[in-house]
Amino acid sequence: MPTDAAAKGVKLERYASGSALLLRRVASGKFVAASSHLLFRATVLATLALVFLFAFHYPSLLSRSFSLVSADASSSSGGASRLPHASHRSLLMSSASTYGGEKWEKEIRRSAKPRRDGGISVLVTGAAGFVGSHCSLALRARGDGVLGLDNFNSYYDPALKRGRQRLLSDRGVVVLDADINDALLLEKLFEAVPFTHVLHLAAQAGVRYAMEAPQTYVASNVAGLVTVFETAAKHADPQPAIVWASSSSVYGLNTEAPFSEEHRTDRPASLYAATKKAGEAIAHSYNHIYGLSITGLRFFTVYGPWGRPDMAYFSFARSIVAGDPITLYADARRDFTYIDDVVKGCVGALDTAGRSTGSARTGKKTGPAPLRVYNLGNTSPVPVTRMVAILEKLLGKKANKRVVTMPSNGDVPFTHANVSHAAHDFGYRPTTSLDAGLRHFVDWFVEYYKLDTKIAKGAARAADKKPATKKKAPAMSASS
Repeated sequence: MPTDAAAKGVKLERYASGSALLLRRVASGKFVAASSHLLFRATVLATLALVFLFAFHYPSLLSRSFSLVSADASSSSGGASRLPHASHRSLLMSSASTYGGEKWEKEIRRSAKPRRDGGISVLVTGAAGFVGSHCSLALRARGDGVLGLDNFNSYYDPALKRGRQRLLSDRGVVVLDADINDALLLEKLFEAVPFTHVLHLAAQAGVRYAMEAPQTYVASNVAGLVTVFETAAKHADPQPAIVWASSSSVYGLNTEAPFSEEHRTDRPASLYAATKKAGEAIAHSYNHIYGLSITGLRFFTVYGPWGRPDMAYFSFARSIVAGDPITLYADARRDFTYIDDVVKGCVGALDTAGRSTGSARTGKKTGPAPLRVYNLGNTSPVPVTRMVAILEKLLGKKANKRVVTMPSNGDVPFTHANVSHAAHDFGYRPTTSLDAGLRHFVDWFVEYYKLDTKIAKGAARAADKKPATKKKAPAMSASS
């Protein structure tokens, strides 16, 4: 009996020992699982925090990476058509850390300093762009101070933008290679130079391209606009008056003509138009809260020398010269506006902008500031087929045309500007006919691309003929 009891005791001890070991293993496993679960949660939270910080500082970097492939550059009849380009550059390539120092500040102050009594000092964003470069040249020519900023992205050939930059440099205008979303750089600029005005023309352009890369439009046309307004309101002393580029695209599906600033703009036909409409709403809030003087300009199909290759007139000219087919939308009409007329409108808007009433130091405004929006168009819609016929005549070569029905891709059938408000407030009166404007464009086009003698002679023969002069605009378009 004692022996049996001892044996049973040994067995019980073994069972107890085994149970304890099993319990320890189970507890250990639960601990490891719990630890792994906590580690996983911590990793997820840390990742989300990093994404949030990344998005906050560099919003457009969340856009998908993309590379545009070669497309039919002649697929547009009134707005823009795509060309082959490389991928867009990252905002990290334009950092405030690149800029600074005594020499740098001296250079930008020299560029921004007016050279005439009563001159203004203007920060021009998108200065290497089509409208931006022409406006910068005009302001410098009359003795104003101009400092440019451009990110030289590859939406179209950056070589064209570099060419415009060289023109500006030859006239003493500095164009910084930087992005409008670089808030730290903008703060440095406002601290270094007491700008009286900002001409904000930097934007992601193009109607159809928004269907391929929508985030770039939000990053540039919405986030970029907010960055400009935010730094001007909170870091500029005194606050500058701001004139910025909206678009005639905001009229969207409006069928009333001519388009008036009083017409509906709540039915955009494209994401590009929606971002510009959003910009007008954002402008209202910054004017109301911070007292910024803000003027929006709705451009109508601007064309001319040094223009954008994605625009129809430009891509059509290239296709005609190359013998490639072009696609026209049936019954499409556009209010083509020559660049010199648009520049006069931009300068007039700057000169009549009025002062901002806010203070970066106090964060308060002393009273209401001007908030304006104007159409800048030609007031004479022209069938796109007639524009092509003029190009054919100037280039001395027939186009291989294909006419199709307009697809639902963001384009609208027609545009027609009523410019009576701009005419009343700063004397805006477009004077350039489409014949004369396209002749100036073709003269530049032939020289810039060094086209063969036959094409050049064709343009010269057409130029020798007296162009049709533009008739005086009807009273309804000019003054009502």
